[in-house]
Amino acid sequence: MDEMLVLTRLLLVGYISYLVVHPGLACGPGRGIGKRRFPKKLTPLAYKQFIPNVAEKTLGASGRFEGKITRNSDRFKELTPNYNPDIIFKDEENTGADRLMTQRCKDKLNALAISVMNQWPGVKLRVTEGWDEDGHHAEESLHYEGRAVDITTSDRDRSKYGMLARLAVEAGFDWVVFDSKAHIHCSVKAENSVAAKSGGCFPGSAAVSLEGGGRRSVKELRPGDRVLAADSRGRPVYSDFLIFLDRQDDVSKAFYVIETSEPRASIRLTAAHLLFASQAGGNGSRPWRSVFASDIQPGDLVYVMEQEMGGSGSFQEVEVLSVHLEEDTGAYAPMTAEGTLVVDGVLASCYAVIEEHSWAHMAFAPLRFGLDLSSLISPKNSMPAPPPPPQLQEEGIHWYSQVLYKLGTLLLDKDSMHPLGMSS
Repeated sequence: MDEMLVLTRLLLVGYISYLVVHPGLACGPGRGIGKRRFPKKLTPLAYKQFIPNVAEKTLGASGRFEGKITRNSDRFKELTPNYNPDIIFKDEENTGADRLMTQRCKDKLNALAISVMNQWPGVKLRVTEGWDEDGHHAEESLHYEGRAVDITTSDRDRSKYGMLARLAVEAGFDWVVFDSKAHIHCSVKAENSVAAKSGGCFPGSAAVSLEGGGRRSVKELRPGDRVLAADSRGRPVYSDFLIFLDRQDDVSKAFYVIETSEPRASIRLTAAHLLFASQAGGNGSRPWRSVFASDIQPGDLVYVMEQEMGGSGSFQEVEVLSVHLEEDTGAYAPMTAEGTLVVDGVLASCYAVIEEHSWAHMAFAPLRFGLDLSSLISPKNSMPAPPPPPQLQEEGIHWYSQVLYKLGTLLLDKDSMHPLGMSS
């Protein structure tokens, strides 16, 4: 097994090097690696609008309040000062409190500062409220934990605040609201929250269809199972389940619940996971476009299995009726040989974080090759094999996924990756 691990890692390094020196491999649907995307058209938030469209202290946003942090508490070490010269801190208390925040909040704020200067040359980001140690905010405000900031632009031009809120969303804040004509409020998840640090794609109760009939929950999948998927041309096929790219049995996460019209279907998946859709307002020229779950809206079209495969099954474009967040248990990211699978009747990608399914499928080719090679090397008995043990893979994000994510942050435009990264 150690030799197989070394071989797979060597294949990964070689493949990434090949991608770098042969950008032609990135041709196909979507943009090529290294190319700049066309500037994204940003829409300002409306007054009183908040994103995501759930309450701030829910799992789908910044999470629950965990208690006030004071200068004398053990948790004070969770706060770090922000001395970014591109940010103006009001600091009306003259204590430096507005500069103190969690590392996640600091990272998002620094990213936003760059966006502000790019959007409005000569204008800087201004923080009017950061960590609160004086009790000036409502009970259980995330300002008391250094997880929230109130912001404006340095010129205090209120006509810019709607766009400032949108830039904050793009910078990766976990909750943003245009709640006051005087400022924008932004907050982030806690550093130690499960939602901020773990990956995952489908809940444990999500089900797939097996070759030969029957259904099985994703958490019960075993290598060798053949599940309903789609090939590169969008045709229904059965594909080998290979491995979990993420497996966490007991974690609670927020899942986007995407419900369709007739034929009725409902799929639950995390924000950064990909499924195939034609988005509302599009020209329909890319029916197999991969879209982050968090970007799906009512009116978009997703692909639903018209009937169980009996020789005549096919995928049908079905309109999304509603999208909402729901908490569930378990986080599973099964990978098939085709890189796709049908979950609860809806066609989805096996991948997340990177916006292009084709890129991700190419990047995971060495892992698929290594698994295939391992199965060829391992001798097979002529007698039927006994059922494999229930625990086939350690919990957590697969090391290969973690390496690819780190490489992606270095090689790809940040707009090509979900703003929450591997946090969803």
